[in-house]
Amino acid sequence: MPPRQPFTVGLIQAAVGSDIAANVRDAQGKIREAASRGAQIICLQELFNAPYFAQATKSERFDLAEPIPGPTVISMQALARDLKVVLIVPIFEREAAGVYRNSAAVIDADGSLLGVYRKLHIPDDPQYYEKYYFTPGDTFKVWPTRQAKIGTLICWDQWFPEGARITSLLGAEILFYPTAIGWHPAEKDAVGQAQLSAWQTIQRSHAIANGVFVAAVNRVGHEPEPGTNGIEFWGHSFIADPFGRVIAQAGTGPEILVATCDPAIIEETRRNWPFLRDRRVDAYAPIGNRFIG
Repeated sequence: MPPRQPFTVGLIQAAVGSDIAANVRDAQGKIREAASRGAQIICLQELFNAPYFAQATKSERFDLAEPIPGPTVISMQALARDLKVVLIVPIFEREAAGVYRNSAAVIDADGSLLGVYRKLHIPDDPQYYEKYYFTPGDTFKVWPTRQAKIGTLICWDQWFPEGARITSLLGAEILFYPTAIGWHPAEKDAVGQAQLSAWQTIQRSHAIANGVFVAAVNRVGHEPEPGTNGIEFWGHSFIADPFGRVIAQAGTGPEILVATCDPAIIEETRRNWPFLRDRRVDAYAPIGNRFIG
């Protein structure tokens, strides 16, 4: 089998305003810039085209959803075809009346819509009231794009090793985690650094345990919500290699992160750390239980 060629990843870390059309235009401009810098697979952040509306439960916010394909995804298909890049486009999806998803459309470099990943793990925390809005997905997926085999999970999925493992076993060479995570301002001084460190550590561990690249792209900026202090999204998007080494990392402001990933490192790492080979699949039946007392 001939060696797989390196591929270049672009992550768009952005602040989001209230004008949906302006957010889409801004993202498309940044995609063009990432492509001009050599990015071949470009991922936007979770719910990229709108403020993080799940800070409160308000039924009118369901109006932000659109179908896949719909106006945003169709415009991104045209852009992918024009630039010859793979795009991961995370949006609020209206699948059917009363069925709304936190989703990511995967578009190949010819503009074809390969499919949709729908977030499986849905949080319900103060100002992250996602269970009100989102029906959970039920399937992990991998797509063989023109550049690489990619798996896409979304935000809260990143804390669960099962999703990373299954997606890797399906053949993913890189796991993308579009994200919207940040600090409650009142907590930042006390636990902010620990929260950020935990977020980075759990995702680097997915890279190590599975011998794959991991790319996490977060939003930035303070987003207000009446009656609260809002959320300060912490950015720090990063790309880690299969050894867990961070090969590119952003700061706390808007940024376009670009890095090249060499699949040969997957082979090298798995030969030396053969975790997939040494799994005791015969002993893992209890993982199907929610708790074992």
